[in-house]
Amino acid sequence: MTALRPIEFEILLTLAQGECHGYAIIRETEARSDGTLRLETGTLYRALRRLVAEGYAKPTSRHAADPEGHDDERRRYYAITPLGKRTAALEAARLARLVAAARSARLIPKPERP
Repeated sequence: MTALRPIEFEILLTLAQGECHGYAIIRETEARSDGTLRLETGTLYRALRRLVAEGYAKPTSRHAADPEGHDDERRRYYAITPLGKRTAALEAARLARLVAAARSARLIPKPERP
């Protein structure tokens, strides 16, 4: 397995919490990054296409409701697949090893203990 692109990891991290439509993925990613990462719509959907093509995510039959409560067929929901969960977990472990190495090299402080 090759390392996931950061945007792909962010999307899988969001989908690991449950099915989402594109706009919800954008909002969740922005919230998780304290506003430092704002996904553009085109970038998001290109990454989702890659994730679907690789078998890491899949579109679902669920549709989002529009502001008036009607189904909005334009908003497709996506879900993480079992392969996507395993791949995201491997990527998280790889990133954890990098953080540990950065701490050992004193690039970032060790977490404080309560």
